[in-house]
Formats: sequence, C-alpha cells, structure tokens
Amino acid sequence: MMEKAKHIDFNGHFSVRIPETDFMLINSAAASRNSLTEKDIITIDLEGNLVEGEGRPPNEYPLHTQIYKKRADIQSVAHTHPQWSTLLTIAKVPLRPVIIQGAVLGEIPVFSKSLSISNFEIANEIAEKLDHHHIILLKAHGAVITGKTIAETFVRSVFLEENAYRQYMASQIGTAHSLEEEEINKMAHFIWQKGNIWNVWDYHYSKL
Repeated sequence: MMEKAKHIDFNGHFSVRIPETDFMLINSAAASRNSLTEKDIITIDLEGNLVEGEGRPPNEYPLHTQIYKKRADIQSVAHTHPQWSTLLTIAKVPLRPVIIQGAVLGEIPVFSKSLSISNFEIANEIAEKLDHHHIILLKAHGAVITGKTIAETFVRSVFLEENAYRQYMASQIGTAHSLEEEEINKMAHFIWQKGNIWNVWDYHYSKL
C-alpha cells in the first residue's frame, strides 16, 4: 500500500512492535517493496538480531529500534521517501497545515543532517529529535512516521503527503495559507477518529 501510494520506492521500510516483547516485525532488506509476501517479513530484536524468518533487516533498522526503545507509546514505525514533503525540506520551506487532514499532523520537526541513518548514533539523534511528536522529516531524504497501530502510521503518511502536495501547489498560485489555530484544534479531533482512519485505510487497501 505504501508503494502504491508512492510513499516508498525500491527502498523504505515499515515495522510493528510485537506487543509486550522486545521484538518487532519488519520487511527484509532484499524484499521487493511492491510485491511483499509473508515470507518477506522477518522478526528481529531491538539490537537487530534475527529472531525468525529469512534474510537480514534493512540497513536502517536502528531507526526503528531506537524509537521503540525511547517511546513505549509507539507500536509502529515507517521510513518513507515521499515526494512532496521531501521537496519542502530541500527548499527549506516549513511544512504547515493547509488542509483539514493536515490538522492532525501536529508540529513536525526536521532532522537537518543529510546522512545515512544506518547506524545507532544517527538513529539516536533522530529519535531524540522526534521527542513526543509522531512525524519527523529528514532533510533531502524522506520521513519517519509513527503510530499506535499500522493503520495510524499509514494514514499519517497519507495525510502528510497530501498536505505537502496541496501546500506546494497553492504556493505556485500565490501564498499557501495555514489553517487558523482554532481550525486546527477543532479539525484535529474531528478527523483523527477510528472510523475516519479506517476509511482511508480501506480506500488504499481496495486499490490492491
């Protein structure tokens, strides 16, 4: 679904914590992102050791493990390569909530180093910068998106990219105006409800 939505390409990875354990499921490094099967999903521990399955984790697995170590509330992590939100980081234009779906994104920090995140030192820096937020943008690289469930993480990715696209397109006409604070507060609660989350999920799932 991430690949069909063009949020990942030949790279990118998605993980979910196995409840009440120090293990997580993640797509293997060699897996084709547009034709995943259950055989492409492996289990690793929070040090990156293979627990179950065949293959090795993606090189950037420390990004997932370090976030899980720091945030007990996070159960799912995705590293994506979205077009529009990454474009804004390249131009050093802050992403702002310009549509009602953008109201749920909250404040989005930007990790300003264009470096590989395949080591624990950089992954720790990103996890620290993420802090209590659910999304962090990586300058000229992509995004890290989290949630309490796989569905939440996926839908946040959809809303992030849709908001970035509308912000970019509006800026080609004139000024891309942000939502007002009152609008953000009202719409965030209205939009981020279980029924709406699953509507988005079901729409993208049906495209498979």
